[in-house]
Amino acid sequence: MDNCTVYQGHARFDSPRAVRVGADMLTAERIFVNVGGRAAVPQMPGLEEVEYLTNSSMMEVDFLPRHLIIVGGSYVGLEFGQMFRRFGSEVTIIEMGERLIQREDEDVSSAVKEILELEGINIRLNATCIGFAKRDQEIIARVDCATGAPEVSGTHLLLAVGRRPNTDDLGLERAGVAVDERGYIVVDDQLRTSSPGIWALGDCNGKGAFTHTSFNDGEIVAANLVDRDSRRVSDRIPAYALYIDPPLGRAGLTEADVRKTGRSALVGKRPMTRVGRAVEKGETQGFMKIVVDAKTDEILGAAILGTGGDEVIHSILDVMYAKAPYTVIRRAMHIHPTVSELIPTMLGELRPLAGPS
Repeated sequence: MDNCTVYQGHARFDSPRAVRVGADMLTAERIFVNVGGRAAVPQMPGLEEVEYLTNSSMMEVDFLPRHLIIVGGSYVGLEFGQMFRRFGSEVTIIEMGERLIQREDEDVSSAVKEILELEGINIRLNATCIGFAKRDQEIIARVDCATGAPEVSGTHLLLAVGRRPNTDDLGLERAGVAVDERGYIVVDDQLRTSSPGIWALGDCNGKGAFTHTSFNDGEIVAANLVDRDSRRVSDRIPAYALYIDPPLGRAGLTEADVRKTGRSALVGKRPMTRVGRAVEKGETQGFMKIVVDAKTDEILGAAILGTGGDEVIHSILDVMYAKAPYTVIRRAMHIHPTVSELIPTMLGELRPLAGPS
């Protein structure tokens, strides 16, 4: 890359305008921090007695674990769990909560659990007291569950319990850059830190933990500094995918989120068994769901768990960005045979959303 010099080493702030990398001191009027994050390793009884994998080291595994124990029933744990089950490993997923992927609606969690269990994955929920021990060549995971055996014996352990920002040893205090209680760099709506002239992008700012959010951070900063185009983090709509098979595509608020707001809303839902493309492919697991503001007709959020869900969700997401009423999609003519063609049908079957329980 022209006009780009790469320094390999641990960078630390020396002052708000200076960063030291080994013996080199670099100075600039504008400094951009994008140091990413790493796997979180919480304190658990007996963890120091056993070897474990994280989402990073898991990528280097070049063998097939006989029985992979996964602690954490969210995105990383579920994706690796299904992957290694299909490779041929026995897999047990241990989750402290009462259901998988708790940020999603209960019907999504339930459907994902059913999909994974049908593939032979063992799922242990309500594991409120997790601990580990070594027994011969086996790793013993102790769980405190309402049902099931109190111990799970396996050959390998994957910790998939979240990530933390790489902000521990950057000298941020010398630069006057504030962090929150979890170590994330505090930024404003244009990703400026508490120290003028320093911006924080990507996983380290707590504004998203995906490649697409990090890339969008860069677009926001460049637009404001170079193009004089006032773009803000708060303008973007949360969107992401869970890459199990079939995938889950998500945009905007969940049904539970909308209920908590107390606003009047409508909801539409359609099982993939009633989507022609899914039936033709023999992939009818999952469902589509959408929530609409009853007063403005704007789409508030959607979930598509099913074949092509990670792609289909964008037709909904784009209309949400346009702040157009749901009737734009309702009246659109979509191509047959696709999954997307059933979105207008689903929008034609909206019903009132019940309030918070």
